[in-house]
Amino acid sequence: MNIEDYIEDILNEPDAPQVVEQIQSILEQEKSERYKFREWLTPAVKAEFINGERIMHSPVKRGHLVANDHLMPLLTTYVQIHQLGEVHCEKALIGLTRNDYEPDISFWKKERTGDFNEDTMVFPAPDFIVEILSKGTEKRDRGVKFKDYAKHNVKEYWLINSKKKQVEKYLEKKQKYTLEKIYEITETIESQEVSGFKIPVIAIFDGKEYLKALTDFIQK
Repeated sequence: MNIEDYIEDILNEPDAPQVVEQIQSILEQEKSERYKFREWLTPAVKAEFINGERIMHSPVKRGHLVANDHLMPLLTTYVQIHQLGEVHCEKALIGLTRNDYEPDISFWKKERTGDFNEDTMVFPAPDFIVEILSKGTEKRDRGVKFKDYAKHNVKEYWLINSKKKQVEKYLEKKQKYTLEKIYEITETIESQEVSGFKIPVIAIFDGKEYLKALTDFIQK
């Protein structure tokens, strides 16, 4: 159902003005709570503000850590060498229309980073986001975040499954994601938004392959 359908459903109800008024009241309260959330948030806390609620994150398993610790340096090194933009980790707060997120990995193209400075705390929607699935976050990664990232024109979205050793690559079109492919550990994956960034999937999960891929970037 698109937004026009939602609006039409509300307008077909006799109490439409009261419904709209109540929604506006709730959203104003949310806005106040979101401001308090940003004031409360510290570098030591991993949390997100989603649909009016503070969502706290618990520690993750080793598989999640390994995937993040491999992909983050690979992407950062490549982007820095080729001066393509900026890459930031999960502590970069992404402020969208209604919600605040801390994706595992975010990338912005160089032409979109001109307003970033040392005091920037809330960042705009990235061009490319990576989320590493875990039991506690998968529902949101595939649900509200999936919709919200697409609505805000995050052009590319990877979901990494560290248990299955797979990467799901989604591309945005008309504010919706389409699955391009699920990449297996024996395959090579290439980013659409990070020009020329191509790695073997195994490098995300295996230490030796990660070092080999990192060395290749540095030596080229």
